[in-house]
Formats: sequence, structure tokens, C-alpha cells
Amino acid sequence: MTSPSEQAPIRHHARRGKILLRRHGPTSHSWRRRTAIFGGAVAVGLVAILFARIADMASELFAGTVMRIWWLPLLLTPAGFAAIAWLTARLAPAAGGSGIPQIIAAKADPERATGALASARTAILKVILTAGALTCGASVGREGPTVQVGATVMAYAHRLMRVPVRASVLVAGAAAGVAAAFNTPLAGVAFAIEELAAAYEQRMTLLVMTAVLIAGMISLGLAGDYVYFGVVGQTLSLRSTLVVAPLSGIAGGITGALFSRATLWLSRGGTRMLSRGRPILFAAACGLIVAGVGIASGLTWGTGYSAARGIIAGDNAPLWFGPAKFVATLATAAAGLPGGIFAPTLATGAGLGNGIHALFPAEPTGAIVLLGMVAYFTGVVRAPLTSVIIISETTGSRGLMMPLLATALIAEVAASTISRERLYHGLSQRFLPASHGD
Repeated sequence: MTSPSEQAPIRHHARRGKILLRRHGPTSHSWRRRTAIFGGAVAVGLVAILFARIADMASELFAGTVMRIWWLPLLLTPAGFAAIAWLTARLAPAAGGSGIPQIIAAKADPERATGALASARTAILKVILTAGALTCGASVGREGPTVQVGATVMAYAHRLMRVPVRASVLVAGAAAGVAAAFNTPLAGVAFAIEELAAAYEQRMTLLVMTAVLIAGMISLGLAGDYVYFGVVGQTLSLRSTLVVAPLSGIAGGITGALFSRATLWLSRGGTRMLSRGRPILFAAACGLIVAGVGIASGLTWGTGYSAARGIIAGDNAPLWFGPAKFVATLATAAAGLPGGIFAPTLATGAGLGNGIHALFPAEPTGAIVLLGMVAYFTGVVRAPLTSVIIISETTGSRGLMMPLLATALIAEVAASTISRERLYHGLSQRFLPASHGD
């Protein structure tokens, strides 16, 4: 038998072991937090892939319908816009629009975010209604909605593991959504820093990068190592860059800022004034505009991904594609349908770049088009770093990094002269009461 003096150290080590197990073991807060991060990131990647498949099926269904019955959108699109606007207002007001403003607003009170702005109901309806919008030809994308859904999934993963939901959790889920939606991990990190975390905190770095890495790996494993718009290996000489970059930056910055300013005006009473108290009828009218533009052009339906990819590859797209896509996207935004503007904005920018290339026919088509895309995207969202990284990663255009960066910076300056307010942060204001409400 051991003496009392010998038992004392044993008891001491046993107590110390219990304390360490409680602090660092499987039931500890740190273990639960890590499990929530890893599990949430995996779930975001899976949900993003599923959402992408659903969105592609919806777009293909509409495209096939239009090929068989060209005039059907004149009936289908207005009716679809009216139905989706009504369903959104009745079932999920927090699902309207992009989804990025909702998460910016949700950061003000992250613990209550799962009550409305990042609730399971809102996320599920966001996916369904965005797919419905694509099925009737709306000019929307899935990337913005994936941001809202990603943040929601990450928040629920933390709820499940009994870990507090902080603003950093929402930012990490949203960034993982961007990375999985575009297969662009660097863009996910840049988006988190530049757009979602206005006052970026160093302690958020590991959480965001971990979530982005895991979600990106899930996307890569299931969807393959694809480049969103196809690889562009073209470059521009310094002389060409000094001429084309300023022109593209000014043109894209101004037109993008005009879209941003018009969208903000619509969200702050413009739609109410134009609809005269009949929002569903107004949504149908917006649908009719989208249908008319789509039938006339044959290119502006949905995300605009195929048209943009064709323009980058050098297809002979009409010079009016950019303005037509601008109108279709603005009309869709005015209707208040769930759906993002990332992809339609990139498509509009491709149309702008196509017009600029007409002024410089001797220059490589793809390179000039990418400058138009980064300029217009920067003008709309006012996030030049994110714009450059998204374009670079979605086209593999490493050789154009400097021209793209120069164009984006010029576009940022040009846009700021037209609209000082950043689009997503301005749109988030109308969701702030919901994030604090019951």
C-alpha cells in the first residue's frame, strides 16, 4: 500500500489531468469550436456544389424552353417575376436580393442572426427562389446567395456544437461560400477582408482561411479543377496597358457606379415610387422588360455566363450586349427577386470590354475583355482587390495581373466620383432592423 505522502502527488496529477481534459479534451470549448469550423466548412462546400447544380439545371431548363418556344418568356417571365416577388414578401423577406447585404447587416448582432437573416428557413427559400428566378430567365447569379447560405450553414454548425456565433463566424461562412461558388480560394479571403470585414481583425484570419481552404477543397474534389471562365493566356504590352487600362477603368468605373447608384435608389424608395403601391404588378412589368430584352438579344438570360465566356474566347458578340445585360440586371434587381449580381455583373463587364476591344481590334480580345470586366465589377461593388483576384482566378490570367490591378484602381477612383457609397453596405441598411428585431 502507498503511504499518504506517496498518494498526494498521484491525486495532484489526477486533478491536473482532469483539468487539462476539461480544457482541451473532446468536450472542451476549443474542441467544439474547431469541430464547428471544420464541419461547417465541409457543409458549406457541399451545399455550394449542390446549389450550383440546381442553378445550372434551372438555367438549362429555361434555355431549352426558349429554344422550343421563343415567345413563351413574354408570358412566363412576367408571371414568374410576380409569383417569386409575392412568395418572397410573404414567406422570406430576408431572402430578397443578393444575400451579401443581409450578412453585412447580420454582423451587427450575430447571436440573433439565425432568427431571420441567417435562418435555415431563409437559406432554404433563398436556394429555391433563386432557382425559380433562373427558371424564368431572370438576370441573377447564385454567388451572392451562396454567401448568405454559407454564412447560415456556418452559424448553424456553431449552434449545433454549442459555440457562440460571432461576426467572424458569419464572415468565415460567407468567404467559404465565395471560394466554393467560383472555385477561387484567394478571392474568398480577399472578399472577407475587403467587403465583409470593414474593420478587419487579425484574430479572424485563421478562421476565415481555414473555412475557405476546406470549402475550396470540397468544391475541387467534387466539381474538379476547373477555371470558371476558361484559361486566358494573353498579355498586354506596357504601351497598350498605358492606353487601354485608363480607358477601361474610367468607362467601367463610371458605368458600374451608375448601376450601383440606381440600385441603391430603387432600394430606398425608388421601387415604391415606381410601383405606386402595387409591387407584384411592378415585378411583372420588370419581368416583361427582361423578357423583351432577352428575346431581342437572345443572350441576356440568366447569369450571362455562357455569353461572357464566349466573348472572352473571341466570339463575335454584338456591341449592344453590355447595355442590354445592364438593363436586364437592373430590371431584375428592381423586382426584388432573390438572386445575386456577381455573375450578371461580370457578364455586363464582358460586354463593356467587347465594346472597348472594337476600338483596339489589334489587341488580344480576351485581355481587353478582362480589363472591361474588372473595371465594371469594381465600379459596381467597389472592391478592387476582390475584383482583380476573382478575374485572375476565374480565367487563370496571371500574366495580366498588373494591367488588371491598374484598371481596377482607376475604376475605383472613377466610381467614387459618381457614387461614394458602396453598394452592399448601402443595401444592408434596410436589413439592420431585422437583425436587431425579435
